[in-house]
Amino acid sequence: MKRKIAIQGIGGCNHYIAAKAFFEGDEIQTIDCDTFKELVQLVASNPDTLAMMAIENTIAGSILPNYQLIRENDLVIVGEYKLRIEHSLVALPGVGIEQIKEVNSHPMALMQCGDFLDRHPYMKLVEKDDTAGSAKWIMENNLTDHAAICPSGAAELYGMNILAEGIETNKRNFTRFLVLANKDIAKEVLVQFYNREKAAGKIEPQQGNQWVNKSSMVFTLPHSSGSLSKVLAVLSFYDMNLSMIQSLPIVGKEWEYQFYINLLFEDYQRYIQAIDAIMPLCREFKILGEYAEGKQTI
Repeated sequence: MKRKIAIQGIGGCNHYIAAKAFFEGDEIQTIDCDTFKELVQLVASNPDTLAMMAIENTIAGSILPNYQLIRENDLVIVGEYKLRIEHSLVALPGVGIEQIKEVNSHPMALMQCGDFLDRHPYMKLVEKDDTAGSAKWIMENNLTDHAAICPSGAAELYGMNILAEGIETNKRNFTRFLVLANKDIAKEVLVQFYNREKAAGKIEPQQGNQWVNKSSMVFTLPHSSGSLSKVLAVLSFYDMNLSMIQSLPIVGKEWEYQFYINLLFEDYQRYIQAIDAIMPLCREFKILGEYAEGKQTI
């Protein structure tokens, strides 16, 4: 039975690549979504479907609205994958780089390939919704003077020719993707992931949630002096590694914020103690997911 994975974009895009890599060895069926909102709503209404969703890039930073979508749709983070982002310039077979008048891609990809594109000032840059989708659009419309910036796998998928590889300016460009599940099946999915990793010899046989080492959560605080520093002091006392903290304004409550944080920990019981200690300090508190930290691809 194929595992259904919702992605933002189409086959060949970075979401597709991340899904294939994370679920390597599993038979999966990707479901294309135009927007992140469509993606999370699909998972919220279909417990048999998981999602792969970008959440943070080492150059562009966090995609904060996606944290809100996770919280608002009551989804659970059950895993993550860190993908090295590589861009290629692709065109129809037989087309040379000197023939290209227009380059299409997602605005983030165009930005990340700035140095390469500056060397070709005659190319007009046009923003599109998706990297792989740009390649597919050029192929479908037989545009011989157009090129797309996309992953190299998309070129093979849509019968395009690679004109230049590795054109991204920063070679240390990574995107962190979250694996999301409907709350009704999240525990079952975590057990499946645990059993898969154990069978592959990647983790030692352990009990309960001891194999998870990362947590994402959101909370609000009283609008009073020192409220955030008190929470951070408690987390430090319990040896929690605060790997990310971001704030978002609360609509309708001027100068009040929601705080999204990621914690890394080695001792699950000590993590639980830390959570119990900070909850009385928070007005609202929600754990978005407890999962195993994703390994970074080279």
